[in-house]
Amino acid sequence: MEYQDIAIGLDVGTTKIVAMVGRRNEYNKIEVLGIGRSKSIGVHRGVVNNITQTIDAIREAVSEAEHSSGLKIKEVIVGIAGQHIRSLQHNDYITRLDFENVINQKDIQKLIDQVHKLVMLPGEEIIHVLPQEYKVDSQSEIGEPIGMYGSRLEANFHVVVGQISSIRNIGRCVKAAGLNLSGMTLEPIASAEAVLNREEREAGVALVDIGGGTTDVAIFKDDIIRHTAVIPFGGNVITENIKTDCLIIERQAESLKIKFGSAWPGENKETEIVCIPGLRGRDPKEISIKHLSQIIHTRVCEILEYVNIEINHYGNEEKKKRLIAGLVMTGGGSQLKHIRPLTEYITGMDVRIGYSNEHIAGGENGFISNPEYATSIGLVIKGLDDKKKYLCTSDIGYKLENNKELFSTKLYNNDNDYYSYENRLDKLSNNSLKKRKKTKSFLEIWADKFRKILNDTE
Repeated sequence: MEYQDIAIGLDVGTTKIVAMVGRRNEYNKIEVLGIGRSKSIGVHRGVVNNITQTIDAIREAVSEAEHSSGLKIKEVIVGIAGQHIRSLQHNDYITRLDFENVINQKDIQKLIDQVHKLVMLPGEEIIHVLPQEYKVDSQSEIGEPIGMYGSRLEANFHVVVGQISSIRNIGRCVKAAGLNLSGMTLEPIASAEAVLNREEREAGVALVDIGGGTTDVAIFKDDIIRHTAVIPFGGNVITENIKTDCLIIERQAESLKIKFGSAWPGENKETEIVCIPGLRGRDPKEISIKHLSQIIHTRVCEILEYVNIEINHYGNEEKKKRLIAGLVMTGGGSQLKHIRPLTEYITGMDVRIGYSNEHIAGGENGFISNPEYATSIGLVIKGLDDKKKYLCTSDIGYKLENNKELFSTKLYNNDNDYYSYENRLDKLSNNSLKKRKKTKSFLEIWADKFRKILNDTE
């Protein structure tokens, strides 16, 4: 099996770290070849706060994924979240001197590169520059400007920004675990790839991914991403409150939440009691399930109120921006009992729980389609799409197709030396390719960025 045909997603979450190996089959479905999971100890609310523990957890998850897939994992695409993430809207344009020729990918890339030069707040880095709608001369609301004539190319952009230190820390952990970083993507964008379909994105939908440490929101309308946000509260807040109010340890609180908890306390009777074993021979503790559900209800309501604020901030009250497809919930927190009717009550929107069945092979009967693995599935999809896009759009893509082992060559070796695509291609042809003028592809731009980030950590 060629490494070009597979992608490895690494979801570095607050409660778990998941490494997933996948490829597309002949039906364009994601076939999961292997999966590894470890407990995440060194991450808090999506941000690394213990380098050593995070490295060990990544190694454990990757080792398990290698064992189950039978493949040696060399590079991964990583999801990024955390309370340091913010987004903004930006409008920019370029003037084309060769307006007698049609607009091509180079013009769009030039415009995107210009946005990347925006001055951010101290300590911040642009993670994503996502084009929304284009304008060519006086013609607006253009979805795809390639092939059109025009002298002025303008676009609205959704720009996702994060703290440089947090990005570096994730990169440092991945590198120290013996892996190469092929790219990063915002986790709600990855989750959307796994659980949303095109009809929902066109109609207007809000994706809400309730993870362990954060709740991620991504809003789509007209098949364009319109708003993203990371709310610094997730399932761990609920577990912590159960632990504090019931005077039990965290493991017991998490188990209670999963097995007996409900987001709708009205469904429980006062007489329903669960007995928790005492510690080291102490008497067992009796806990009212109704009281347990009241704790969960309070915390979930707070999270959903923040979600509602983000949806209103997007402008859902405006008729033109109305999210017709409602809200899709995913992530481990979406599996709480009765969370769907509570969300419908608070938001006033139609709600469904997001599974990855539509995108993965054999997902109807497998645990992999569960909402808690949505981000991992989305990262694999994103990784495969990036590789396909690179091969299709790069002026050197045909060389990679004919030399597949080249594509799986590491971007960084153990001594942090950078292997540029130009250097690798020079090994194939020392004459003709050296004379070719190459424009940087999307993947090369990301490689340059992460080379700089990882070098700075030395």
